[in-house]
Amino acid sequence: MEILSLKALEIYYDKIKVIDGITLSMQEGDIVTMLGSNGAGKSTLLKVISGILFCDFGHITFYGRRIENMDPNRIVKLGITQVPEGRRIFPELTVKENLWMGGFTIKDRRKLKEKMDYVFEMFPPILGRQETDARFLSGGEQQMLAIGRALMSEPKLLLLDEPSMGLSPILTSEIFQTIERINKEGVSVFIVEQNARKALQIAVYGYVLVKGRIDKHGEAKALAADKEVREAYLGDGRYIDRKDLWKGKASLKK
Repeated sequence: MEILSLKALEIYYDKIKVIDGITLSMQEGDIVTMLGSNGAGKSTLLKVISGILFCDFGHITFYGRRIENMDPNRIVKLGITQVPEGRRIFPELTVKENLWMGGFTIKDRRKLKEKMDYVFEMFPPILGRQETDARFLSGGEQQMLAIGRALMSEPKLLLLDEPSMGLSPILTSEIFQTIERINKEGVSVFIVEQNARKALQIAVYGYVLVKGRIDKHGEAKALAADKEVREAYLGDGRYIDRKDLWKGKASLKK
């Protein structure tokens, strides 16, 4: 079943087109990743899906229901939750208070407690820090809290924006293992990630975004094997200037 569909999406900042006619879809239960260099429009796209930014043209459907330009609170209640780039936790609130904020759509306090226990079971490092202000957590703990806060709203679709940013390789592996577990427990995942190798390892399908347009797409394994994708995003061989690569005139540099 199709869970998310974007058709001919266009987004402008002032008069500058930052998303140019994007069409994509994902199936329920999948992990889908979007690759692209900084400034390609990846974070903008997630914000539009979440309702944080307005869509100028095109439409977005979630389980067949149109949601473009819908109020973000309504989108969360429908089942889409985003973990933003940079985590964006509430630093002056405790770990527990951050989680309560994430569960604002749930009115049953017993159910909220069950969700919180689930988050702490998934992320043991923050269990013992429930009363600690979030600003005192390490980067890895803050990312755990950010994901945990998103899970409190019982999402059907989880949008992840650069979940491994600033994390060590060990913590990055742990976060990606957690993402796989979340997916196996029934949550579809759309992930934007600079660590293309990790993202393609767990995804079933991927898109490559270049200057606001879909340049390539296909099964994750096929993208991981694609020469241009490998050279541009997976660090294979020699360095390629990305702005030239996608113009078809890249020269390999030692």
